[in-house]
Amino acid sequence: MPDRFADNLLNWYDKHGRHDLPWHYDRNAYRVWVSEIMLQQTQVATAIPYFEAFMISFPDVHALASAPVDDILSHWSGLGYYARARNLHKAAKQIVENFNGEFPQDQETLESLTGIGRSTAAAILAQAFGKRAAILDGNVKRVLARYHAVSGWPGQSAVLKQLWEHAETHTPDQRVRDYTQGIMDLGAMVCTRSKPKCDSCPLGNGCTAYAERQTHLYPGSKPKKQKPEKTTWMLILEDTEGRILLERRPPSGIWGGLWSLPELDPAYGAEELQEACEKDLGLVCRDPELISGFRHTFSHYHLHIQPARMPVFGSTKITDSGSQRWLHRDEALALGLPAPIRSLLTEPEQSTLL
Repeated sequence: MPDRFADNLLNWYDKHGRHDLPWHYDRNAYRVWVSEIMLQQTQVATAIPYFEAFMISFPDVHALASAPVDDILSHWSGLGYYARARNLHKAAKQIVENFNGEFPQDQETLESLTGIGRSTAAAILAQAFGKRAAILDGNVKRVLARYHAVSGWPGQSAVLKQLWEHAETHTPDQRVRDYTQGIMDLGAMVCTRSKPKCDSCPLGNGCTAYAERQTHLYPGSKPKKQKPEKTTWMLILEDTEGRILLERRPPSGIWGGLWSLPELDPAYGAEELQEACEKDLGLVCRDPELISGFRHTFSHYHLHIQPARMPVFGSTKITDSGSQRWLHRDEALALGLPAPIRSLLTEPEQSTLL
């Protein structure tokens, strides 16, 4: 019996799929690549305005490669997972320097570029060049895990291997561009994580999980692990000219390469912040004004942030450098800032004077 998987999916896509996403227009490898990177860990509706603004500022790979990384991080602010933006910049430079600005058209070479894995490389080949290549993003994993009742968490190598085999089997030779978009759309619109619309799914007749009424079991969940809790002081240090001190974070790790507020060890009590500023930062500050604290969750821990506003007076030992800058708020907001820091600098603050 012939495999009707691709035919049924394409028929559904023609009638119900998404055909007017921003990266579908003037479709080329660069636009497909940027969209694929943005859509990692990000919903389509969230990514669209970022993509449109990104294309205005960096319309092609040459513009992206020549741009300062701060400009790229600024356009990424709020999207999270900032390594994606740094990797885009590095890969753009590789494409310009090593391939004269032309995207490679083979899987292996694409995967050699920074930040491009197997599924992203395949999406570029299929979407931009119309070449047969199997993709396996989060939506596709869910569709295939349910259709074939593949047990286990897709992060496990044995489970992932099975899903890749199914992805390769079902990818057709014709209309691969529509097929790859269609299977992503099906996962996003019909075969959703919770409350899938199985009755309207074009693959329902062959879906094992649906037949067994066990769609909730697939794909398997990641084993839960208790996230550790961390705490830090974040200081809004403002000098007599109304400028705020920002520090660039290390290139790797949390918020890598972004500009953030200076931090102090949470072991300091509020009454010790003045002394700590002078000792650790070389700044003479007035009494701290505490701002309502909040918790920010990262992929592997929770961070409790306790902000404090502290006016700085007198001379300061800190001068502008590659890692520290005094900036007015409008200048600071033009840089790449983590979303919590941007909120602290823009939203009204509820504070309590000590």
